[in-house]
Amino acid sequence: MSGDTGPAGGGASTGTPAPARPRVDTTVAHSARVHDYWLGGKDNFAADRAAGDAVMEAYPGIVMSVRANRAFLARAVRFLAAEAGIRQFLDIGTGIPAANNTHEVAQSVASDCRVVYVDYDPVVLTHARALLTSSTPGTIDYIDADLRGPQAILQRAARTLDFSRPVAVMLIAIMHLIVDADDPYGIVGQLVDAVPAGSYLALSQVASDIQAEQMAEAAKRYNRLARETQRHRDRAEVARFFDGLELVEPGLVPVQQWRPGSELEARARSAMWGGVGRKP
Repeated sequence: MSGDTGPAGGGASTGTPAPARPRVDTTVAHSARVHDYWLGGKDNFAADRAAGDAVMEAYPGIVMSVRANRAFLARAVRFLAAEAGIRQFLDIGTGIPAANNTHEVAQSVASDCRVVYVDYDPVVLTHARALLTSSTPGTIDYIDADLRGPQAILQRAARTLDFSRPVAVMLIAIMHLIVDADDPYGIVGQLVDAVPAGSYLALSQVASDIQAEQMAEAAKRYNRLARETQRHRDRAEVARFFDGLELVEPGLVPVQQWRPGSELEARARSAMWGGVGRKP
């Protein structure tokens, strides 16, 4: 899944100029665009489709898994806005916009919700600029940044979010793109440390212990064709991201089992762990 799942938020309605980045390289697959392909979008290139097809050959359930994860995102945001009363969201690695983006779900519950999206893919940035021009000033921001630099993200997010009030940190289908050498637990720890008590972490991660053989082969094929390297994790490894937090029921489960909104959602299949935790 996309460690760049999508749009990230800029500043107010205009956003802040992002640092110069390479132009879109259409010859190498990128996670955000591969995800877009699996979701039936049009913002992808031949290299992305080739990587997507290679993964599907190894793990035919990938499209259902990606869609189940997308549904988990929507349910988690709705829970956070409607039941937990959260009005601020920091969504890192949001990818190319699809149905039920974080700001759409949150603001459908409470129009005063503020959302900061973070991503670094140039295609995502193009969508984000359009989003900013059509949104209410000051409520949605996009930051062109990499999760591996959490302090820079936090500093820039503070233009839109008030870190003295609870924030939901959203890390949906991105941590599998953060390899061990990048200190994934340290990165998540910095983000959680920066938000006050009453804040939440919503996280999903590609599993290494669900349909293990198929997923291992899928990762091998993806890593040969894409820019990023995938690091799948088992349930115990994913649970470590929630250390010190209070897991919301039903805990850390396959994403389709996290408070499904219908029998259809509950019957979906995925190879992803997901959960939501509250900072006490």
